Amino acid sequence: MSRTQPNIHQNAETSSRETPSITALTQEVGKNSADREREELNRIGVALSSTRDVAALLEMILAKARDITRADAGSLYIVETSGSGNGLSGRAEKQLRFKLIQNDTRQFSFAEDAVPISEESIAGYSALHGEIVAIDDVHADLGHPYRFNPRYDKETGYRTQSLLTVPMKNPRGEVIGVMQLINCKRHQSAQLVTLIDVEREVQPFPDRAIRLAESLASQAAVAYENSQLYLNIETLLEGFVQASVTAIEQRDPTTSGHSTRVAILTVALAEAVNRVQTGIYADIKFSPEQMKEIRYAALLHDFGKIAVREAVLVKAEKLYPVQLAILQQRFNCLHQELETERAQKKLDAVLERGQEERYQEFAQIDEDCLRKHDELDDHFRFILGVSKASTLPAENVERLVNIARRKYRDSKGVKRNLLTPGEMASLSIPQGSLNDDERQEIEGHVEHSFNFLIQIPWTPDLRYVPWIVRAHHEKMNGRGYPNRLRSDEIPLQAKLMIICDIFDALSSADRPYRKAVTVDRALEILEVSVLNEELDPELFRIFVESRIFELPLLQPLSKRVVSIQQDDD
Repeated sequence: MSRTQPNIHQNAETSSRETPSITALTQEVGKNSADREREELNRIGVALSSTRDVAALLEMILAKARDITRADAGSLYIVETSGSGNGLSGRAEKQLRFKLIQNDTRQFSFAEDAVPISEESIAGYSALHGEIVAIDDVHADLGHPYRFNPRYDKETGYRTQSLLTVPMKNPRGEVIGVMQLINCKRHQSAQLVTLIDVEREVQPFPDRAIRLAESLASQAAVAYENSQLYLNIETLLEGFVQASVTAIEQRDPTTSGHSTRVAILTVALAEAVNRVQTGIYADIKFSPEQMKEIRYAALLHDFGKIAVREAVLVKAEKLYPVQLAILQQRFNCLHQELETERAQKKLDAVLERGQEERYQEFAQIDEDCLRKHDELDDHFRFILGVSKASTLPAENVERLVNIARRKYRDSKGVKRNLLTPGEMASLSIPQGSLNDDERQEIEGHVEHSFNFLIQIPWTPDLRYVPWIVRAHHEKMNGRGYPNRLRSDEIPLQAKLMIICDIFDALSSADRPYRKAVTVDRALEILEVSVLNEELDPELFRIFVESRIFELPLLQPLSKRVVSIQQDDD
């Protein structure tokens, strides 16, 4: 640092009157330097606090520490718990995990390693005692329990001279990591390629550098703990979401995997929108946080089904199994009535006619009875077919009505219609297996999902998850549910999910009430929905052109998430 001195040829009076003293200048320079240091530390603190990715944060901590101390190289250790600690009876010990190394002169790979926290190593000593260790020359007799490990120098040809080891302490005074800064350089840009370079450029770490490194280490400790806390919260949230998906699938095992596939498709479609360069979505760019929000919304979009009756949720036919069983008993009653009628007719024939006529009439009675039995069996098979069919042709309605009007005697001898009004209404469902009440109950899962998700204290980055989920059954033409939103009223994230949800529901063989269709047929159905102004046409175009529909077959969700994170980095 240069210093400005007064002109010695000036007279003393002029000098004392017009020129500041050397002491004053020195104080001013020192003040300016301290201000710059504080400003630099403040800038670094802001940068550290805004970084949530743990690996990126560690890189930044070490890089900033090297920068403000002019260290040519450095390494970073994190305190971790080893052993199999399990509650009060478990045994666990702390150790240092070698997480990172940086070097301006030589680039070489390294593998993470663990070293014990002990006085034998410099980093271990610093972590154990929470003390700064500044060494001017690591090759001199250190006179301490710790010693310099020359292994990396020997393996790489690097020459370590001065060393500064600084513990990273959290506000509670606990050491959570250790920074080691290597070779303080006189000139920031110098390369320490040869021993001569080291002798010429390397100096001991000055007090200023030690002071700055200590301040930075404190900031780094807080930032690291915050990032770990954020990571723990994310891990907890991820576990909650996965547990919720499991709960949904246990209620309805036939749709197992649906939520995960919809998440894969929806995130992939959002990525495709990010890549669009033209059209109405050219300016849309989902951030990594928004991608996470979309993924969670997709995974949880059907959580409200946990509040739907299981019988309705898994209803595969128009009539429930118990209804079919009761109906079978009614037909059995009719079969028994036929047998009773046959026996009565034969008895009457015995009493009224001769033997020869009697045998002829027996044959006719048996024939008529068997025909009626066959007719009843045919009616029951017809009802079974109607119950299983996803659609009801108009020509079958009249026959269904005629069957419903047939009478049988119940256990008390009361004559009743073969089909109740409720059974008749269910069998008359033109499309699907749900009657109006059941359909409303199923559709109610959207509000159930919203009411559940709105109670979760989402982080600001994820606060729109409940609203995205609430809109995943809306339609562009306003005929969706539950709020009949139209076009721009529907969140864009929900529009993505709507397409993906319908596609998976059509093409996956996991629906109890209908068979899956081929991918091509599913796309045709979606295209019809676009023509009917139900789906966003531009998003559907992107879905098709980017071949998003192929992704569930290519890789699991975990790999998709890793890919997303790597792309964001």
